[in-house]
Amino acid sequence: MLSEDFVRGMLYLSLTVVGVPGNASVILAFLLLLYQENRLLPVDAIVLHLACVNLLVVGVRCLLETLASFHLASIFGDVGCKAVIFVYRTSRSLSIWLTFILSAYQCLSFAPPGSRWASVRTLVANYLGFVFLFLWFLNTSMSSASILFSFGTKNYTTLTNYSINVQFCYVNFPSKLSKEANGAAQVGRDMVPMALMSLASLIILVLLYKHSRQVKGLRSSSGGGGSGAEQRAAKVVVALVTLYVVLYGVDNGLWVYTLTVRRTMPSSLISDLRIFFSSLYAALSPVVIIASNRKVNGRLRCVVQKKPVQEKDTSLSAL
Repeated sequence: MLSEDFVRGMLYLSLTVVGVPGNASVILAFLLLLYQENRLLPVDAIVLHLACVNLLVVGVRCLLETLASFHLASIFGDVGCKAVIFVYRTSRSLSIWLTFILSAYQCLSFAPPGSRWASVRTLVANYLGFVFLFLWFLNTSMSSASILFSFGTKNYTTLTNYSINVQFCYVNFPSKLSKEANGAAQVGRDMVPMALMSLASLIILVLLYKHSRQVKGLRSSSGGGGSGAEQRAAKVVVALVTLYVVLYGVDNGLWVYTLTVRRTMPSSLISDLRIFFSSLYAALSPVVIIASNRKVNGRLRCVVQKKPVQEKDTSLSAL
């Protein structure tokens, strides 16, 4: 086994070991919540959907890359490359858009009753299923190029200068224009929700700060302390969005660099780094969710201890 394959395999194995059980635990917790209460709040449904697509990212890409790097399975033929890259790109972009939906919904939760923004929040909650369907349609259609242009490295030898080396696969674009157009579409698909979620999170933090000062002012006369729920929610929002901006910012920076290279790179190092950083969020986000979400935390403790759990979650949507 080559040392490069071993290092690659260990990196992807670390993501798999953390991401698969982490996201599976979040999914299990919300399924238990659905079984016990026969319904899910909109924010819970968004987080559940986010955990499902993150599980796809880690399970389909990282797990299969681990098996291939350790030569435990031969997966990446032509059909395998098309399927894996398509599912990975679709689930990866869905993860970004769902995090934006989560941030936007949290932001709308501050709207006063009866206002226009409160009506928008109610509308999103009522048609959340259609929002999910639209996001799936948008992202699957924008990932269709991977089905057309992906090939296994062992089965495809006629490469152009517009190919992208992904170690076990090549994405072979027919022309410079098609490569740049596809790359620009992917960057735009990522940057739009990242910018919007950053704006939504900034608004949340400003509103939380103002609310915290109001609560502190009201309680100072009676000797009370500030509210911890708002601070906890703010930290979770900052953690999720910061994690996204940093990891996907690096990913998109490397992707832009790949598009500017005139010849097909003989090494897959840049592509490996891109996949690693974009998959790192899918592996780490369930850790943030489990640590901050009382509903998830309570159900998982219930499973471990085999005791019924009852709690009243009064924190800001609990994320």
